Amino acid sequence: MANGAEGAGEKVKTERFVSFDGTELALHRVGEGQAFVLLHGLFSSADMNWIKWGHAERIAAAGYEVLMLDFRVHGQSEAPHDPEKYPENVLVRDVAALVDHLALEDYVLGGFSLGARTSLHAVAQGVLHPQRLVIGGMGTAGLGEWSKRSAHFLRVIDEFETIERGDPAYFSMQFLKSQGVDRVAARMLLTTLPDMDLAALANITIPSLVVCGDEDRDNGSAAELAGLLPDATYVEVPGTHMSSVTKPDLGRAIADWLKETAGI
Repeated sequence: MANGAEGAGEKVKTERFVSFDGTELALHRVGEGQAFVLLHGLFSSADMNWIKWGHAERIAAAGYEVLMLDFRVHGQSEAPHDPEKYPENVLVRDVAALVDHLALEDYVLGGFSLGARTSLHAVAQGVLHPQRLVIGGMGTAGLGEWSKRSAHFLRVIDEFETIERGDPAYFSMQFLKSQGVDRVAARMLLTTLPDMDLAALANITIPSLVVCGDEDRDNGSAAELAGLLPDATYVEVPGTHMSSVTKPDLGRAIADWLKETAGI
């Protein structure tokens, strides 16, 4: 089941597959070459993070087939209301289901914010074994202190109709509204994301890119995160957590690093 969605240039093909528990998820593909599984941020989508601003096209031009999953409760994927559909680390299991579905062996894995966090959990736990790793918009606090970040979004969901302009949660509320997020499903999803023991980062020995906006402090220190990874390159690009994904520098930084490390 496929249709076409236009990115900045090359056509993005959208299809669906069934994850480990029967939930139907959307997958967007563009380009040819080595597979790059690329994951979006919390309450965003593949289109909002990667397609709309041309990043997927830039990465594809570097010689990759970019495989962009819409997480459950996001984008064009299903948002089930059954609590049994939300076991711990369900997003890691969904990405593993995608890798199995496509029978990927030699691939790159990466993402922005929630997508980066999911990628790190998957590799640190030995669930997935990509060749290289790309981590965008993520720092140590977004891993080791996720419960604090999650509490912010739980409040946004619980107080959604009463949050007023000037409240620190107002912008987040407006973003959820703009994305049409199913708040019942979103609340269940937030409870599936555990904190990470930062010592587990030592398990990630593959070449990794940590790329973050120079004004992005939403998830703590990205430079500190890079320092905890055994084989990481740290790159700053312009922008805050929200604006860095709208600028071409992010896609260029990823594409450039992929070219530099292609022989590894």
